[in-house]
Amino acid sequence: MDYAFETLVVECREGVAFVELNRPEARNAVNLQLCDDLYDFEQRLARDEEVRVVVITGRGPVFCAGADLKERKGKDAAWVRERRRRAFRAYESIEVSEKPHIALVDGALVGSGGEIAMACDFIYASEAASFRFPETLWGTVGATQRLPRRIGTASTKELLFTGRKLEALEALDIGLVQRLFDSESIEAGVAEIATAIANAPTLAISLVKRSVDIGGTTDLTRGIAVERLAIDRCLADTEWTDGLQRFQPGERQE
Repeated sequence: MDYAFETLVVECREGVAFVELNRPEARNAVNLQLCDDLYDFEQRLARDEEVRVVVITGRGPVFCAGADLKERKGKDAAWVRERRRRAFRAYESIEVSEKPHIALVDGALVGSGGEIAMACDFIYASEAASFRFPETLWGTVGATQRLPRRIGTASTKELLFTGRKLEALEALDIGLVQRLFDSESIEAGVAEIATAIANAPTLAISLVKRSVDIGGTTDLTRGIAVERLAIDRCLADTEWTDGLQRFQPGERQE
């Protein structure tokens, strides 16, 4: 599969696509081309049976410095609305992918960088990472939907109203980040986890992702119905019997 892009660097190995936001001269700020490249990547990824997991990170010392406000100079409101539409399209394409996505944050994450990271299934960060959502202070609106679903309403309002920087340990404590690594080990650690997920039964992983996502939008009764449909889909495939064959009686499950 061809994964050549102007603003992304993609390396595929052992079933994992490692995707770098590649605008280090602009601190990986999100411009229109990056939005389109992310969307195009996801469309190609959906047709690639070899890649089963995606890790998204930033090239250089910054994950993403937010939206590239410089490209908006001289543009009218119609252009900005179209730019935001294509940004939302890119984030959604990450979110709805059947394949697990992991955000690897090592360094600063600002504004729109949070939308990319939060569109992933979960976030791993280094102890040097930081998170900031300053859109309100810039006179605009952002992070009002994905962020509260991660950390709750009150914490979201506090971060958006103040625009303060969230250090890595606090991000872990409030649930924005799922695990912390030191900067020296994060790439190897995340690669090991991503490879293990890539080696898990593909259909089961996809159905679990979909079931959790749908279940989070409904009540328990409907959520259980979604899970039962997912189980029926698994039973129609051979992966579950393969899993039984791999299981050895008496084997410890850790």
